[in-house]
Amino acid sequence: MDAKLDTLTPADQLARDNPVRMPHESMPYRAARTALLAEEIELRRHIERVSEQRRALPPGGPVTGDYRFEGEDGPTDFAGLFGDKPTLAIYSYMFGPQRERPCPMCTNLLGAWEGNAADLDQRMSLVVVARSPIEKLGAWKRERGWKNLRLVTDLDDAYSRDYFGLLPDGSEVPSFNVFTRRDGTIRHFWSGEMTGLTADPGQDSRGAPDLGPMWAVLDATPEGRGADWYPKLDYDR
Repeated sequence: MDAKLDTLTPADQLARDNPVRMPHESMPYRAARTALLAEEIELRRHIERVSEQRRALPPGGPVTGDYRFEGEDGPTDFAGLFGDKPTLAIYSYMFGPQRERPCPMCTNLLGAWEGNAADLDQRMSLVVVARSPIEKLGAWKRERGWKNLRLVTDLDDAYSRDYFGLLPDGSEVPSFNVFTRRDGTIRHFWSGEMTGLTADPGQDSRGAPDLGPMWAVLDATPEGRGADWYPKLDYDR
């Protein structure tokens, strides 16, 4: 067992000592809620353990491809995506040239990230890579009202193929990769590797933790996230 865990107050004790009570709650509700609170504390601790394990990964493979991109400010190589930051995160947006409009699920996630992009930029470089021409990406960005997300075009699909944004059969998948630049060497650090093959029965395929804050909100409701609901690009009002 992790030595640090030995010093933590047991989750069930923290839950029992919790002073929060809701108006008019019943005794059965409080008992069930206290048991759930203990599990939520354990979940929080497990998330932190997983994050620590991720940060402790050995050095990943060096990035050797001659990847070329075009952003709103012109062409750039892979190193240029880092800017002045030591860490780069790239989201592969399902918006290839065969699509008139992009994937709604990707767009929902990126809409949420747009609100945090300026804050994240203080600590890291966050880039969204898609396969459509930069003019098309720029027009879509303006349509959505995005100001802070950096969208770039993968000019020859090489990055998308190598880092699982584009499968051998030509289909697009959303991928999220993190890279580091240390001592002049660019390396892959981590990527989400959960696919449909890792999904549990009755679940939609997703990573853990889920990168989309919308799902965390839905998980807090009695209806949950549902098994067959997905966001859309537009809604009738």
